[in-house]
Amino acid sequence: MVVSKLRGMGDKLKHYRPHIFVVVALAIVLSSGWHSTLRNALTDVRFAWMSRQAVGDIVVIAIDAPSIDKIGIWPWPRRLHADLLRQLEIAGTRDIVFDVDFSAPFDPASDQAFVEALQSAGGSVVLPSFRQPGANGNNGTAIHINRPLKQFGDHAWTAVVNVAVESDGLVRRYPFGEKLDGQFLPSMGAVLAGQHDANRKPFLIDFGIRTASIPRVSYIDVLRGDGATLDRLRDKKVIIGGTALELGDRFSIPNGGVVSGSLLQALAAESILQNRTLGWTSDIVTLAGLCIISLTMMLSWRRLSAGRRVVVLVAMAASAEAIAVVLQAKLPLILDTSLFHTAIAVYMAAIALDEIDFRGLLGRIAESRFQRIAMSLGDGLVCTDSNHRITVWNPGAVAIFGYDPAEMIGQPFNRIYATHAEAVPESTPIHEEARTRSQQPGGLVMEFEGRRKNGEVFPVEACLSGWQGTDGFQYGAILLDISVRKREAERIRHLAEYDSLTGLANRNTLHSELAAMISTAEKAAGEVALLVVGLDSFQQINDMLGHACGDLVLSAVSKRLNAEIDGAGIVARLSGDEFAIAIPCANMTETVARLCERISLTFNTPLLTGTRLHRVKVSIGAATYPLGGRTADELLSNSHLALCRAKATRRGDHVLFEKKIREELEARLTLEAELALAVARNEFELFYQPQVRLADGGLIGAEALIRWRHPVRGLVSPAEFMPVVNISSISDRIAGWVLQTACRQARAWEQAGHKVRIGINLSPSQLQSNDLATSVAEMLEITGLTPALLELEVTEDILLVDEDKVLDIFRRIQQLGARIVFDDFGTGYGSLSYLKKFPLDGLKIDRSFVFELLADADDAAIVGSTIGLSKQLGLSVIAEGIENRATADLLVSMGCEEGQGYYFGRPMPAEAFESQFLTPQESTAKVLEGGHAA
Repeated sequence: MVVSKLRGMGDKLKHYRPHIFVVVALAIVLSSGWHSTLRNALTDVRFAWMSRQAVGDIVVIAIDAPSIDKIGIWPWPRRLHADLLRQLEIAGTRDIVFDVDFSAPFDPASDQAFVEALQSAGGSVVLPSFRQPGANGNNGTAIHINRPLKQFGDHAWTAVVNVAVESDGLVRRYPFGEKLDGQFLPSMGAVLAGQHDANRKPFLIDFGIRTASIPRVSYIDVLRGDGATLDRLRDKKVIIGGTALELGDRFSIPNGGVVSGSLLQALAAESILQNRTLGWTSDIVTLAGLCIISLTMMLSWRRLSAGRRVVVLVAMAASAEAIAVVLQAKLPLILDTSLFHTAIAVYMAAIALDEIDFRGLLGRIAESRFQRIAMSLGDGLVCTDSNHRITVWNPGAVAIFGYDPAEMIGQPFNRIYATHAEAVPESTPIHEEARTRSQQPGGLVMEFEGRRKNGEVFPVEACLSGWQGTDGFQYGAILLDISVRKREAERIRHLAEYDSLTGLANRNTLHSELAAMISTAEKAAGEVALLVVGLDSFQQINDMLGHACGDLVLSAVSKRLNAEIDGAGIVARLSGDEFAIAIPCANMTETVARLCERISLTFNTPLLTGTRLHRVKVSIGAATYPLGGRTADELLSNSHLALCRAKATRRGDHVLFEKKIREELEARLTLEAELALAVARNEFELFYQPQVRLADGGLIGAEALIRWRHPVRGLVSPAEFMPVVNISSISDRIAGWVLQTACRQARAWEQAGHKVRIGINLSPSQLQSNDLATSVAEMLEITGLTPALLELEVTEDILLVDEDKVLDIFRRIQQLGARIVFDDFGTGYGSLSYLKKFPLDGLKIDRSFVFELLADADDAAIVGSTIGLSKQLGLSVIAEGIENRATADLLVSMGCEEGQGYYFGRPMPAEAFESQFLTPQESTAKVLEGGHAA
């Protein structure tokens, strides 16, 4: 009787099981948050199905990429918004809404222009207010309310632009307004639609309204007063806001859309205008629908077949979705069908569970799967019984060992070992270990020597696992032929440790060997020498003869170095043309310096590569443990420094590392770091040295000379820091700053009525890294400086950069009207040739020829010839380094018209320059006074 009662209870439970599943599934969906995700997904799909046009009464004036390209980088002066309002007033727009921040002042004139435009608009303009997180010193963060400035708010309405972003990152809801500081402010979309009510709740935006149907015009077209654009705005409401990607005002909306803030406000307004302020149906409707579905299934579960029940469920799902589509299309209502579909899906799963014999099915699937895997597996698969007799031998095992299944089924597993079968009893240690460990996670992975049918011995990797079967403990093994892997691993190890071209140790191997030598030397209080050998001008061999010939030379060099060391140390290849020799000093019979000399001398003998002889010179940098470094890294670094010094000062020779080499490098690095900080802190200044007409002492120009006002050291000489600047990464920034500052100063003097020609020294980096002519043109346009007042001074190292490129840049600069003069003339190697090649306006005679002009006849002859040559070529001449009246008079007698030097004035700040040389009626007198005035 008890059994029958329990069986009856089981039948009842089975009868109600589907409905219990539905209740549990619904509870999980509601509690886990999946409900809102499913509900939103279904709603978004319906939006995609039911698209509709915008009314067209609202137009978006887009601050788009073309507008930014035409006007410039955002934010813009508010006078532009004022001009825009006037154009909109001309166009006859109804309401004007700005989705632009007006909470902070701009420049006073521009703000006043905007206030006047608001007054003219007569209260038809709406400005935004919004909430944003703000800093709070007491509790971390607080909400800060951004409102338009009072001067704007007095002449305009204000509206809220905040929208709520849901947990999935999308915007769906939109408020009619909200309270800020206790005052209700309507939302921007509600203002546009003309319907703002403090009592109305937030609604769901109808994203079925196509964003492409909302009229849009470009800000720049309205600002320019384009007739067709203004006609489109007549009797329309407009919203002005950013749509360009770089402005960042973007929101994600359903169905993968991304819209700007202004377009989102327009969508909300369109929803209100079209009476599409959507809202969810009540929970009572959802509960009633679920009851109908459950009741239908209860009545039909035992009365209808499984197929008919599925048809009923599909029909109910389709009906529910059809009703939802109709409601969403015709009425501002959204039916939540997510729970309906969840219940229907669970009922279908319950039908499947009732109809399928899962236990038998899973068993058949597992058996079939094992057979397919075993027979298709590329690796060998072998299974054995509890006596280690083979029961499965797949095609992969056949391919590895060469035995057919008929030959191996029933054979002991140790038949595949490389050792003779009779020498390996069945209870070998391998089997015992396999039995112990094979049931652990991951099983037992082991390697052993296997034997193929043809007798070949090869390495095998086996992954063994075991299980307790009905016939006792059984094993399975995946077998891999790892012969190729072993060979490849050995090859990779060799590549990782040795250079593939020369066969020498590579950098990694050298490092480990050097560290071992240092460790041994440390214990024995010995020394270790490290030589870094660099080939001089090796790139020329690659360029002229090709890389194949270069590789032969490198191989020959490695052989010669090995022969010189003769096993006493290790020879390694560090990089393309650099080698290293590490050797314990205990293995040497000579000093490190003598070893370097011997290696250098051995390369006096040409290298034979094939049929060609090559003469190769080497430079060597050496460091010795412990004085030259106490670790492998320190020795390598210091040896490299010594090599760099050898290549820079005396190629083909050697340099032993000394502490002062690193100290000089560290001092330079420190100076570079200080220079970078100096740029950031604006520590650089420009001083100006006067340039005068020698005949009457009249001021004609000034040379801009950079100075560094160090916070500790005071003024630093350019001779100390400019060589470092010219080869560092900050060269462009400093050169650009000099050009801008000097041009602005010259323009200021020009506006004050002083046409002072400004001379600026160019840096080589300005011609290497960018288009100098374009930079000069932009600077002249920005500052408004008369081009004829700009004089660019070039030196020989600049002309050597790229003659064709420099020639083109110089011609374009001269077309702008600026002058180009050759500085330090006479000190280079090809000065006369440059006068012929490059379009120059003048030259400056170097101070080294002017300084001893009175006492040195040779200098006088050179200066006189230079002046005469310049006049014949139509070039102006200015002499540098004039320090007394007699030198100036002699230069005048030679025909030199312009001069510069301490006699006329030292370099000085702009204020001192103005006071001394630009004071009305005194400048000429002060110049004529020369050094006394300075």
